[in-house]
Amino acid sequence: MKIGILSRNPKIYSTHRLVKAALARGHHVRVIDPLRCYMNITSAKPMIHYKDQLLDDFNVIVPRIGASITYYGSAILRQFEMMGVYSLNESTSITRSRDKLRCLQILSRSGIGLPVTSYAHSTKMTEKLIRMVGGAPCVIKLIEGTQGKGVILAETHKAAESVIDGFRQMKAHFLVQEFIKESNGCDIRAFVIGDRVVASMMRKAKEGEFRSNLHRGGSAVQVDISQEEAQLAVNAAKALGLNVAGVDLLRSSRGPLVLEVNSSPGLQGIETSTGLDIATMIIEYAEMNNQNKDYAG
Repeated sequence: MKIGILSRNPKIYSTHRLVKAALARGHHVRVIDPLRCYMNITSAKPMIHYKDQLLDDFNVIVPRIGASITYYGSAILRQFEMMGVYSLNESTSITRSRDKLRCLQILSRSGIGLPVTSYAHSTKMTEKLIRMVGGAPCVIKLIEGTQGKGVILAETHKAAESVIDGFRQMKAHFLVQEFIKESNGCDIRAFVIGDRVVASMMRKAKEGEFRSNLHRGGSAVQVDISQEEAQLAVNAAKALGLNVAGVDLLRSSRGPLVLEVNSSPGLQGIETSTGLDIATMIIEYAEMNNQNKDYAG
């Protein structure tokens, strides 16, 4: 197969590992910076141009689109889809997962267990938003934040009001969410490929921090998860239409809850903590699901 990886930087761990895995399995692979692509949109023959070349011979696209370029990166991915190229995660699924509000609404509609979450536009609703999630402490997060950025734990009612007021003054869109105290600063990243969880790790926040993201200094170890937790992770990925996803779970007194679903989950933490070759698993899944069955190269 000829595989294109949409990534801004071929040197970052996840992109490098995917390239290495694809080459090891005999595929042709090219890393494409989506911001350097341009396209012509036509019903006759939609095309993508890259550095004055036509990108018209890929069998599979593996999107590694960062949150900061979601809009343009998804547009490029849609163009590949219009050209009949198989995408590991489709553009619609990626944009669904990136909007935290839309993501939670889709998961809720599918009956996925979630922390209680509230959302409103009017400043008159601040008191009700906080009360709706059980009061303080509560978590306030920007709808389009990633890697723990724009996520604040308000430990008191007054602090929650101040944070909400600050976000509103910045005209930012945010959610107020129930704080799951019993999770004790830990969450579980379940790595889903297709219809199964292939690896899982427990992430623990560093001392004095409640966000367990590895980018925020958290640590990670391999963890065995229950069948209920694994099924919840798979159901969450499927509800969003994602074939490859990192599903973040919290263990609560009322059972496992989905905290977030990542459409471009990093490979370094999960491969390091579990010792598993996740990159090769992703390429194998792409091989099995490539729609161009007649391709022989």
